[in-house]
Amino acid sequence: MKPLIETLSDPGQLAAAAARHFARAATRALRNWGEFTVALSGGSTPRAAFERIAGLTAADGLEWEKVQFFWGDERCVPPEHAQSNFSLARQSLLDRLDIPPQNIHRIPGELEPHTAAQAYESDLRSALSARVDQGIDLPRFDLILLGLGLDGHTASLFPGSAALTEYLRWVLAQQAPDKSWRLTLTLPVINAAAEVLFLVSGREKAQILRRVLRGAEDLRALPAQAVRPAGGDVIWLVDAPAASLI
Repeated sequence: MKPLIETLSDPGQLAAAAARHFARAATRALRNWGEFTVALSGGSTPRAAFERIAGLTAADGLEWEKVQFFWGDERCVPPEHAQSNFSLARQSLLDRLDIPPQNIHRIPGELEPHTAAQAYESDLRSALSARVDQGIDLPRFDLILLGLGLDGHTASLFPGSAALTEYLRWVLAQQAPDKSWRLTLTLPVINAAAEVLFLVSGREKAQILRRVLRGAEDLRALPAQAVRPAGGDVIWLVDAPAASLI
């Protein structure tokens, strides 16, 4: 399915659009399943979106006690670390909501990387057991938020990584180009989602966004191109500076 590209005038409008899409996906999932499962992203762009999402109420269709929070990737750092994706979400979103602790499924980045990957996959399999397609042994998230790196990576799926050809495991530990350890959902899990929402902001992302969306297909060099949900939607929310070359 061809991705939808929505261009917003500035980062503030992008954040507002992300909150609208979040509310719409939540309303649909709560109506269909009685719960909403979402995997959050890291990086600097989501912060403003998380702050907008935190302001959503029952009037917007949100029943926070029925929302299950997960993460698409994480750095191998403790949860209070400044570079922790969980820490970003906690400060800008989770601490502002009345959420049962059992609804927050963080990636245990403080553990040894491979142990952490196994622990998080075990948590996913337990928490999402009712939402797993047994025919393909994959969970179906209602929404996954993603960003876009300057090298074309998304989540912690980097160009040329062996993770791009992983089809059995749901979660992998691997080294980033800077040799730091990361934990990430694998492509089959991402591509089983009902909706994937990319958030891309800033002029510095214009060149790579053009390559991903308008350039030749090269899935190993541009992992973001490999995000193609089977039976789901891909939506790109981009601000005007990021969209300047497309």
